[in-house]
Amino acid sequence: QVQLVESGGGLVQPGGSLRLSCVASGSIFSGNVMEWYRQAPGKQRELVATISSGGTTNYADSVKGRFTISRDNAKNTVYLQMNSLKSEDTAVYYCKVGWVRGRNRYDYWGQGTQVTVSS
Repeated sequence: QVQLVESGGGLVQPGGSLRLSCVASGSIFSGNVMEWYRQAPGKQRELVATISSGGTTNYADSVKGRFTISRDNAKNTVYLQMNSLKSEDTAVYYCKVGWVRGRNRYDYWGQGTQVTVSS
């Protein structure tokens, strides 16, 4: 079984920064993709950033230039550095790890960490 544990959320003022971490444990395929999603109250969960096992990254337009996703494969850890935070970044942030093997797709989610941007 795979477990993901996020940390690093909290309350920050507009313009501030936070760094989220997500540690994955268990039987994890090396060719995985790690992602950060977020869900604001009353809204659907949305993809924030993606990083492949080789380090290729993609970002939602709303966070480009402000957020940076990175990973440490040796530690099975993914990070999300969030700078210039705005009130609209307030949400529960979730990490996900996934891969495809043969005809099967595997996706595992963390429990989420709250990020609140407010003065």
